[in-house]
Amino acid sequence: MEQLKKYFEDFTPEQIGQLEALKGLYGEWNSRINVISRKDMDHFNEHHVLHSLSIAALFDLPDGYEVMDLGCGGGFPGIPLAILFPAVHFHMVDSIKKKLTVVSSIAATIGLKNITTSHTRAEDMSGMKFNLIISRAVAPLKDLWRWSKPLLKKTGPARDSMLQPNGLICLKGGDLAREISETDCKPLIWEINKIFSEEYFLEKYLLYIPNK
Repeated sequence: MEQLKKYFEDFTPEQIGQLEALKGLYGEWNSRINVISRKDMDHFNEHHVLHSLSIAALFDLPDGYEVMDLGCGGGFPGIPLAILFPAVHFHMVDSIKKKLTVVSSIAATIGLKNITTSHTRAEDMSGMKFNLIISRAVAPLKDLWRWSKPLLKKTGPARDSMLQPNGLICLKGGDLAREISETDCKPLIWEINKIFSEEYFLEKYLLYIPNK
């Protein structure tokens, strides 16, 4: 928890309790199904919670926002962000039902009221609209944007897009040059190791494609 407090100073007591509960809960689920790499559990807060919260280090999501976590897996980045932004609704989407069972159980156990789930694929979600779509290492950028664009609301121009992001935010690693060149987009890119100093974040990036 101290590692998280190094970068975020304004957690409420309820948020601290929720964040502190996550490692134990994921450890319990991991003993039954493979939600998270067992090697990663030794660095749970750094590799999963803090990595997810890099979005919150750059963007301040407005109350009432509708956010979809595309290919949420066991709940990252959506669950840590839902803890940090209790007035924002997070819709967790994945094609693997057992992972959504984990998400729903953990959300209920720690008292998160702002999470719903859908056992489906993004390309089958026509008719639903979101202010923002987030994703972590799920698919190539060209596919993420192709799936996301039809599901985004037009929220209008904001004075500061960091305070009212409208588009796709994804967490990725490695050499992204080819992946970006295969799209028609020019994403904004941040090096996460310039936000968080831990060595783990070298060659990890946050990409934002605004919905223009």
